[in-house]
Amino acid sequence: MQTLFIYLLVRKSIERIVSVFKMKVTIDNITIDVPAGTTILNAARMIGGDVTPPAMCYYSKLKDSGGKCRTCLVEVSKGSEKDPRPMPKLVASCRTTVMDGMEVKNMTSEKALDMRRGIVEMLLINHPLDCPVCDQAGECDLQNLSYEHGTEKTRYEFQRRTFEKEDIGPYIQLHMTRCILCYRCVYTADQLTNKREHGVLERGDHAEISTLLGKSLDNEFIGNVIDVCPVGALTDKTFRFKNRVWFTKPVDAHRDCPTCSGKARLWLRGDEVFRVTARKDQWGEVEDWICNDCRFHKKETKDWVIEGPSHIDRRSVIAQGHYDGNVGTAKQQILIDKVIGKQPRLLLHIHDVSDVNKPDVDLSKIEGPAHSDDFEQKKLL
Repeated sequence: MQTLFIYLLVRKSIERIVSVFKMKVTIDNITIDVPAGTTILNAARMIGGDVTPPAMCYYSKLKDSGGKCRTCLVEVSKGSEKDPRPMPKLVASCRTTVMDGMEVKNMTSEKALDMRRGIVEMLLINHPLDCPVCDQAGECDLQNLSYEHGTEKTRYEFQRRTFEKEDIGPYIQLHMTRCILCYRCVYTADQLTNKREHGVLERGDHAEISTLLGKSLDNEFIGNVIDVCPVGALTDKTFRFKNRVWFTKPVDAHRDCPTCSGKARLWLRGDEVFRVTARKDQWGEVEDWICNDCRFHKKETKDWVIEGPSHIDRRSVIAQGHYDGNVGTAKQQILIDKVIGKQPRLLLHIHDVSDVNKPDVDLSKIEGPAHSDDFEQKKLL
């Protein structure tokens, strides 16, 4: 007993020292100090903006998630201050922890962008082009990823794989043809519920999400697999084909629920509640898990206390026509910081990128107007 107490005391002291120790990491020429043990992806999220790599399988609230989709690959141009050698291959930022003095390239790396285009092409090999009828359209991570890094046509000439429709319960619809095998729903059911009835069956190109012996997903928290799914593989049957998300108005609401926190997001059109989901942060991850009763059964405004409009990223199609505050009554303040954003999209060393600005060239000594030949051919004394 005494040995166990000493072990726990030493372990707690080590964890406290590690949490205090900071490491310096540079991502796309932006330097930030992060605690030891932080992954490159989380360090990039602390910076925000285009510096952050996309993630289709990583979920910060799910243990052991990440490393499946490979969309977050980045180039490490400098390993650390002690070992400045670059890493020989692109690494998954969700699985790689930072080292002191590490330098990472994401949007400034042509290797990472080219690999990301290849990953998107691979994800779309079997994914059906049914966005016009998919309920995930407008809030689909794969849609956004293909728009930013995909190509307009495919080189794949073979038949896409298809699956038979499978009934997995009264509230959740499974579309296995859309699944990208991110394992998020499996981790959610395994870590959030008391038992798990579904998982990944078979291997390789035969792998699929399915239930064991035709069982249904009926756990009281199983509806959260809909929120964590990045594509339209798992959708809400109570919302199926009823409306488009950009026609609805998202509002934050809460209720006194004995099972969960009761904090949810209502999707309204007029006074009608079309669907109920968990609240999500800027990275699309659930803030508080909600139960099936709140999600599927409380579909009237009288069941909730509405707090106000949800804050949605302005780049999202859902945010079109939706504003925080009193719509139509509050005067919108126009400032240049709000127009262009307070944070720069990328910070580049212009002297490393362009040869136009040469410190040894004096423009006042050039005869006549300056042009490109003066910088490429003439050498002024």
